[in-house]
Amino acid sequence: MNYDRITEYLDSLVTERGIPSVDCIIYKDHEMLYRHMKGTNDKAKKIPVRNDQLYLMFSMTKVLTMTAFMQLVEQGKVSLEDEVSKYLPAYSDLLTEKRNGNVLSIIRSETPLKLKHLVSMQSGLDYNLERAGISRVLEEKGMSATTLELVNAFVETPLKFEPGTHFLYSLSHDVIGAVIEVVSGKSLGEYMKENIWDRLGMNNTYFAKPVNYDSNLACQFIDNEKKGIIPMKPVCQYQLSDCYESGGAGLISCTEDYAAFADTMACGGTNKAGKRIIKAKTIDIIKTNLLGEKSLKDIEDTMGRKGYGYGCGMQVLMHPEAIGSKAPAGIFGWDGAAGSCVFMDTENKLSLVFAMHVRNCGMAYDEIHPTLREMMYE
Repeated sequence: MNYDRITEYLDSLVTERGIPSVDCIIYKDHEMLYRHMKGTNDKAKKIPVRNDQLYLMFSMTKVLTMTAFMQLVEQGKVSLEDEVSKYLPAYSDLLTEKRNGNVLSIIRSETPLKLKHLVSMQSGLDYNLERAGISRVLEEKGMSATTLELVNAFVETPLKFEPGTHFLYSLSHDVIGAVIEVVSGKSLGEYMKENIWDRLGMNNTYFAKPVNYDSNLACQFIDNEKKGIIPMKPVCQYQLSDCYESGGAGLISCTEDYAAFADTMACGGTNKAGKRIIKAKTIDIIKTNLLGEKSLKDIEDTMGRKGYGYGCGMQVLMHPEAIGSKAPAGIFGWDGAAGSCVFMDTENKLSLVFAMHVRNCGMAYDEIHPTLREMMYE
């Protein structure tokens, strides 16, 4: 790796491209090879970014939720082949949209929804936060609505397709979070704290709620088409109530915490201190593609992930040659709505975590993340 080149690139994002702050950590086999921060964490752009700076992680949450879920799989408490209704009875008799040309009809689902459909985003759910069920529960329960109450209401709206037939990025992992609660008897946050965060010393990681936004939370910005990158309120719209914990997008964390987790996963599930959170063979399952031909076309067409498949809640690079990448097949990870990302490589025990805090920033996914991925292997 050319660390000077990485630093030059990261600095240019702040000084030339308008990103308020960046933070990047690279580990190899439990040793931090590289750490660089640049920029500021406040609305006025005067306060330098800190080592323990907090960020809304958005969909980077999914990587932790899937790890928590796969802990239960390896313990034999759940199976990917289980029907979701075994844990959430509201999912036992589902409706599905069916299109015949321009004619839309609603039918009873012919295929039972299974946990494997949820983890692989092939459930038929979408990401509509204004669906009727959510609105109903919030009207009835207000901010005291629980994760289970809200997740059970998702399927008051018909699925977009029969489970397992297509890939559609969705609320699927919020449903997995509810399954974890049912199986463990704990809230999702309690389960993660006991089984992941505390084991790895992730002391600055927790679920974002309106009542616990920390003063160390970096100012969130948005890339506005007309005004450029401007400050916005510290909002995580995926936290649907004060009691809701979004398995798909709800975490606050810092780069140091997340990098400790990523290093553990890249090194087969055990950290430098010997604390294991998951088995290496389970990580192999996580990074095995679950998408068929139609779904692979969906993830490329809808998310631009050419050469990638999707395993248990994470993208996995299947064909590096298709995108001219130096990275090995099997590198896996995901990203978040404010531009952060994680790459993990079990072959080389290598991981990279990048943090920024800008919503609606297409450059993050189209340029920044691929550039950092390639710089790992120069």
